[in-house]
Amino acid sequence: MSNFDHTGLIQSINQNLAPFRKAQPDALQAFGQLARASMAEGALGAKTKELLALAIGITQHCSGCIGFHVKALLKLGCTKQELEEMLAVCVYMGGGPALMYTAEALAAYDQMAAAT
Repeated sequence: MSNFDHTGLIQSINQNLAPFRKAQPDALQAFGQLARASMAEGALGAKTKELLALAIGITQHCSGCIGFHVKALLKLGCTKQELEEMLAVCVYMGGGPALMYTAEALAAYDQMAAAT
């Protein structure tokens, strides 16, 4: 898993979605607004919300979600210990498949943390 390039994956997703953003601007603007509203500070802080989003991405087996949310978590100062505790819950709730994506999330964290 450590050879998986999450930074490249994020860039590729953004490039591949660029024509779709132009073709469906209202839908993508609405999605962006939903994301901003959902992730805004409130009773739960931004880091907690990003940890939740990453947990859902892991249990839904979404490599792109792992890349985007790990990147956001690093910007929010998420520690490796905080990540690992959340990942333990993912494995508890999602079993073996979540464990496989946990390995991917750990690799993404290490890769992106090293690049900053």
